[in-house]
Amino acid sequence: MHAPVPKLTLGSFLRSIWKIMAARPQVPPALEGNAMLRTILQRRSARRFADRPLPEDAFAAILEAGRLAPSTVNLQTWTFAHFTRPSWQSTFGRSIPFKAARAVIVLGDLIRSRELLDTLTPSPLVFYTLAVMNASLAAMNMTLAAEALGVSSVMLSETGRSGLLDAGYLRQTLCLPEGVFPLMTIAFGYPARAEQPMPPKLPLEEISFSDGKYHPANPAVLDDWLEQMTAGYKASFPFSSLAAQLKVYESKIEQAEKDLNKMIFSRDGIA
Repeated sequence: MHAPVPKLTLGSFLRSIWKIMAARPQVPPALEGNAMLRTILQRRSARRFADRPLPEDAFAAILEAGRLAPSTVNLQTWTFAHFTRPSWQSTFGRSIPFKAARAVIVLGDLIRSRELLDTLTPSPLVFYTLAVMNASLAAMNMTLAAEALGVSSVMLSETGRSGLLDAGYLRQTLCLPEGVFPLMTIAFGYPARAEQPMPPKLPLEEISFSDGKYHPANPAVLDDWLEQMTAGYKASFPFSSLAAQLKVYESKIEQAEKDLNKMIFSRDGIA
């Protein structure tokens, strides 16, 4: 068994930071000038936003990108709860996380599909999974549209009680009906600092296969990735640690599991 989070020496910390700073997207030379590909590969999550408003037309375009995302049988199993700084403050009693200018809570929404497809055998796990898939595609569309407009974003599942790990709280606060459940919040705004380095990513050969057979994980590759994650988190948040953040997640997962089971798989959910 491996320790969940490694303890870094100064040497391993510095080596990991060097690897993070040196990492670059792998783009074939013939495609380096492709603007859309560059937008996708250069997108980074921002956790510090400038005190600058987001123009209404830019935010409208971001929402439109979410609306036009692909989905299974075009069911569009999503709803977007979008906020300004004042409306977020009045709803939650605090600022948008990281002082972002706008926020969208992406919700899985099975109400419309349930009404349209009421002749199908109830299949809560399948439809829940479809809703997560579809809404996640819409969320990614929004972040890429933002990036194309020079707007940064960050997806949140826990920070500020804004995502999946606070499903019960959000259901109550947003008065969500049965069959609608929160997945994530995306915070949008102009970045307060220069381009961020690429987060540690597993190599392509570790996450793909082409010979028709799934391959088990390489422990050495995973250990190196976790070491980089630990070092990168400490560099970004000197007064915290990856281990401390994982404990926060762990403390919330059990309750989130209970809340989601009630919302999705119980008699009161979509089953």
